Amino acid sequence: VQLVESGGGMVQPGGSLRLSCAASGFTFSSYDMKWIRQAPGKGPDWVSTISPGGVFTYYADSVKGRFTISRDNAKNTLYLQMNSLKPDDTALYYCARAATADRGQGTQVTVSS
Repeated sequence: VQLVESGGGMVQPGGSLRLSCAASGFTFSSYDMKWIRQAPGKGPDWVSTISPGGVFTYYADSVKGRFTISRDNAKNTLYLQMNSLKPDDTALYYCARAATADRGQGTQVTVSS
């Protein structure tokens, strides 16, 4: 199993970023997938989950209305569109296969003026 995130970077408050997670080594379309983030000095926080077909999505209250999770099962890729970013969104973001210990190495998102 391999999960590789990309798309992180530094952005000003109010800006946007789109994260991607390329998956391989398992049947991507059969699993819930999720995004998790970990801020410096803190434990991991769940951000969002999407069902295998992409019909059902779930968000942490802290990102609801600003972030959108999606997936392209034909490309084995998971996405996280992040809008109206805040400094509190600064964290290492990583994707994970639900109900397993599989996760990527993460991509850093820094929101700062």
